[in-house]
Amino acid sequence: MSQPNEARSSVKPDPVVLARMFSAPRALMFKAWSSADHMRRWFCPEQFSVPHATVEFRAGGRCEICMRAPDGQEFWSKGQYIEVTPPERLVFSTSVVDADGQPRFTAMTTVTFEDHGAATRMTVHQAYEIFDPAAMAAISGAPEGWRTTLDRLGQEVARIAATPAQVFHALTDPVAKARWFGGGAGYTMLERSIDVRPGGRERAVGRWTSGTVSAFDAIYLDTVTDRRLVYAYEMHLDGRKISASLATVELFPSGAGTRLKVTEQGAFLDGYDDAGSRQHGNGTGALLDRLDESLHG
Repeated sequence: MSQPNEARSSVKPDPVVLARMFSAPRALMFKAWSSADHMRRWFCPEQFSVPHATVEFRAGGRCEICMRAPDGQEFWSKGQYIEVTPPERLVFSTSVVDADGQPRFTAMTTVTFEDHGAATRMTVHQAYEIFDPAAMAAISGAPEGWRTTLDRLGQEVARIAATPAQVFHALTDPVAKARWFGGGAGYTMLERSIDVRPGGRERAVGRWTSGTVSAFDAIYLDTVTDRRLVYAYEMHLDGRKISASLATVELFPSGAGTRLKVTEQGAFLDGYDDAGSRQHGNGTGALLDRLDESLHG
């Protein structure tokens, strides 16, 4: 990052602090900050746009945003993420630079997310260091700029929120479920079918790059549209039955989105040990992450 000219003296105005309640769970609020695609849709004041953004959402990753004014003038802020602690806290530092690449001012932004039932209280604290006195005009307009920016954030959260009906569709529709239910990288689906009516069956067979073939065979025991699925399933590796499980998936409205609860009881058979991969690894946790991406991406 370029250093300011020695002739410039730094000034630290009072920080801007804003808090707002959103009718969405904080995991969803946090997600709206997590990618360039999301940030381009909302991270700018009213009447501005974001034509370019680089978001490397990890501590030390780049945070670069270009805001375009209605007259076409572009304002770049470039910096990095200091802390990314989902879904509780986000800290990043950016500098707004002039045509010579010299910082006009820097901003240290801290965002916290607090649960309030099904809602989230989000607080933005932004502290400034001024290197170009002419930048003070921009800082003085920051509270109003943040107000309209957070209005746009609310719109983006509403856009990416998934209702129970949408989640249920992703769990039960053959085309929608094919977008997320599989082994991910290194996995090729060979066979897939699904019927979630009570007594209906689901089968998914795929081959890993190692050549191992895995098979998921389920029978649905209870189905309540947009609310609940209960099913029993077996897993096979190369024809060998390795486990038998009972799973319940429940959907609850939560603010603008949905809280999904998965309860599973399983038995590993004949000495098979998955070393925790059923819950983590390429198991249930990874599948739920891909489900979330298919709904909110």
